[in-house]
Amino acid sequence: MILVSQLVFFTCIWITLMPNASVVAEIKTPRPRCSSSMEQTRKQETRMRKEDSTKVWPLKYKQILHIEDHDFAMRPGFGGSPVPVGIDIQVESIDSISEVDMDFTMTFYLRHYWKDERLAFPSKTNKSMTFDHRLIKKIWVPDIFFVHSKRSFIHDTTVENIMLRVHPDGNVLFSVRITVSAMCFMDFSRFPLDTQNCSLELESYAYNEEDLMLYWKHGNKSLNTDEHISLSQFFVEEFSASSGFAFYSSTGWYNRLFINFVLRRHIFFFVLQTYFPAMLMVMLSWVSFWIDRRAVPARVSLGITTVLTMSTILSGVSASLPQVSYVKAVDVYLWVSSLFVFLSVIEYAAVNYLTTVEERRRFKQTGKISRMYSIEATQAMAFDGCYRDSKTDMDQTSFSLHSEEEALQARCVSNLSADSPRIKRRKSLGGQVGRVILENNHVIDTYSRILFPTVYITFNLFYWSIYV
Repeated sequence: MILVSQLVFFTCIWITLMPNASVVAEIKTPRPRCSSSMEQTRKQETRMRKEDSTKVWPLKYKQILHIEDHDFAMRPGFGGSPVPVGIDIQVESIDSISEVDMDFTMTFYLRHYWKDERLAFPSKTNKSMTFDHRLIKKIWVPDIFFVHSKRSFIHDTTVENIMLRVHPDGNVLFSVRITVSAMCFMDFSRFPLDTQNCSLELESYAYNEEDLMLYWKHGNKSLNTDEHISLSQFFVEEFSASSGFAFYSSTGWYNRLFINFVLRRHIFFFVLQTYFPAMLMVMLSWVSFWIDRRAVPARVSLGITTVLTMSTILSGVSASLPQVSYVKAVDVYLWVSSLFVFLSVIEYAAVNYLTTVEERRRFKQTGKISRMYSIEATQAMAFDGCYRDSKTDMDQTSFSLHSEEEALQARCVSNLSADSPRIKRRKSLGGQVGRVILENNHVIDTYSRILFPTVYITFNLFYWSIYV
């Protein structure tokens, strides 16, 4: 009985200890089958990742372009020969030309071409990769700026208009859409019959010719323009590309590229707004030569009106141009026209003065002028617009002392008899011009009717032949 109980006790202990021993054995004993299956699974996943490259490349562009493996703060080939950077430009529009500010505004596509071997990547199809503005800050790009520019900006609607294209061999295309306002040194000596030569200059800001070489990518064909480019006041005659060097005493020589264009001004607008009104005012001032010299209010008001109108035209033209210190072509024409208008006023002042002096002299010679008639003669000269010969006036005075009826008859006879001595005097003008002017200063108006138009027409012939 005792033996049976001991046997049962040892059996229970053995049953209890056997599972723990098997677990320890399993832990100590390696399982080659399980580890080999795990390695096969990992190899299959790696092979699948390599085959499905379309899902991996967009997430690993930094590794493909090796951006993190290089210092892009330095230019390509640092310490060696200068990096060549080709430029070509597509001009989209010339937005405005300002004569007052002496500048122009242009919108264009600026494209840079260079090679950076640090961006080379393997490719079986030899296809390039295109990126937007987000990659620009992580790689090296040329630091092109515009000389003499006042303001500029990169278009950002709907996103920044920047494109970067990288080829497998490391060639890079960098394109950006820019609007620039730059100075144009204009010469207004022939305005508005002028032709302006403007240029936009490109240059590297930090890299001189020892580090960076700027050049036109396709020579003269590197500058392209749209066919629909047009301006309200100018006609674009020519676009051309050129290159040169710029020297700065502190930093050295730099490559510089030039975008040259020639602008020819349309003259028709200024003919309608400036030249034609000035001609009309000059011709209007000649009307006073056909108005009787006794009509003082009519001739004076006409002269003052034309002078003020010419002053208005001059001030309007000056307000639309910069205040330059040299004479412009339009200034020559307007000031000469103003001089003709002013001389027509001076001409009548001379006629009126000489008429008054001559009549006073004749009145003193007769010695038969009463105070009453003196007042009436002065009023008549100012207001009634009738010409009177001095001898007839004397006869009229004597008749007016007797009766009013005889004075009226004498006035009618004097108007008829005044023509015959005038015709005789005109026929005897040869060699006696001075005497005729003293005897009858009406001849000054006669000569002015011919002299003023002749001189003005001659001036116009010389002006348009020189400036056009």
